[in-house]
Parts: sequence; structure tokens; C-alpha cells
Amino acid sequence: MAAILSTRELTPVTKLLVVDAPLVARAARPGQFVILRVSEVGERVPISLTDFDPQAGTVTLVVQEVGKTSGMICRLEAGDEILDLAGPLGLPAPLPDGGSIALVGGGFGAGAIHPLARELHRLGAHVEAVVGARTAGLVILSELLEPVCDAYHVCTDDGSLGYHGFVTGRLAELLEDATFTHCFAVGPMAMMRAVAEVTRPAALPTFVSLDPIMVDGTGMCGACRVTVGGKMMFACIDGPFFDAHLVDFDEAVVRSKMYVDDEHLVAAEA
Repeated sequence: MAAILSTRELTPVTKLLVVDAPLVARAARPGQFVILRVSEVGERVPISLTDFDPQAGTVTLVVQEVGKTSGMICRLEAGDEILDLAGPLGLPAPLPDGGSIALVGGGFGAGAIHPLARELHRLGAHVEAVVGARTAGLVILSELLEPVCDAYHVCTDDGSLGYHGFVTGRLAELLEDATFTHCFAVGPMAMMRAVAEVTRPAALPTFVSLDPIMVDGTGMCGACRVTVGGKMMFACIDGPFFDAHLVDFDEAVVRSKMYVDDEHLVAAEA
């Protein structure tokens, strides 16, 4: 079991948890994730690492409530325990040693790009973060991102904070003048797909973190298969980061919605 040391509500549907997990914290690298299980009858949920501290032996997770299990996680408080926490899983993000990097985070993705920004900052790269949310009250973790970014761009759908519009609109503006060498995006599938189309004309190397349906996280079940460059790959062991311009997003979107009706049914019964 992994003890929860502290929690913080980031938005009405998003929660930050600091978890005692020294072995995971010591081995973790930017871009990796963990899989946790709340109860013996609960599903296994993959969650990107928002932070990890080898000295303190802690990992930080950001969870957005979208269904029954994520709701159970968001109801946990300091002193509670997570039944299983496995990780770190997946490959570290393929970060360059330097250059000028655009990091795009949509919603909960703002947490997932933090370890990337911190490591790139340490390596001396120029880092610009573009984060988005529906409204100002849903923008999260600016206090973590801003200190490790050379520029921090906020976008809101309703224009209540920063750029009025989607992250892709602001990214397109930045690409007109900036000389980025790489782009990394984490967030909803539709957002990552749109980012890929914005960077494609500029031939800007772009990587997205795919989070398809996942069960064991070790390549055994095959549930998280994705097609990249015409080749079948597993997000859990070959990813989660893949070349955005090679991802078959049509297939990925369809597979991500396979159990939507069941999820709604279970949520309604909760």
C-alpha cells in the first residue's frame, strides 16, 4: 500500500495527491507514469507523474474526476492508502539535450508537462509552456510551471485569463516568430491531434503522450495498442510519448471511446 501524505483541490473536479512511494520516486524519469488501484474490485488507472522527489520519497499525482474510479481517487485524503501503486512505467520522454522547446498542456496535462519542463530547464534549454483550460478557475499548477519556463502562456476558452481561445491558436501564433526545435503535448486526445496538425506544416518534431485503455501496463494485455507509422505499438512499454505526426489518431480516438457507454452507466449507478 502507498500512503497519501497530503492532498489539494485544484479545481472542483481535479485533485493533487502527494504519495509516499520511495522506490517509484527514486526510479522515476520525466514522462513516465504509474498505475494505481484503489480497491480489490476497482480498475487499474494509469496516471502521469506530475512530480517526484527521490530525497523525500514522494510522487505527486494529478487526478481529474471523469468516472467512478477517478471519483474514488479524488475522494481520498491525507492518511488514506492506495491499495496498489505500480511504477514507474513507460519510457521517459525523448527530451533533447537543449534547443527551444514548446510544451503544450491541456487541462490535467499542465501537471504532466511539469517534469519535462523542469528537466529541460536543468539541461539549459529554452522552455515555453502553453497551457489551456475552459475558464480561469480551471487553470492549474502555474506555481510549478512558471519557475521552470522561460515563457508561460495561458489560454482559456472563454477569454477569462490570458489568450482567448484554444492552445492550438496560441501555439500557431508562437510558431510565426519562434524558432522551436521540438514540441511536446499532453492532454485530451482531440487537443493532441490538433497540436500535431499545427506543427506538421512547419515540420516541427512533435511528441504526444497517449493514454489509451490500459490494464497491466507491462505489455501483456495488449489493450493499449496504438498504430504509429503503420506499426502496432503498445503505449505502456513503447510510449507513452510517440511522434505525433505518425500516430493514427483516427484509430486512437475510436479505441478510446470503446467503453464510454459502460462508463456512463457505472457513473450513474455510483
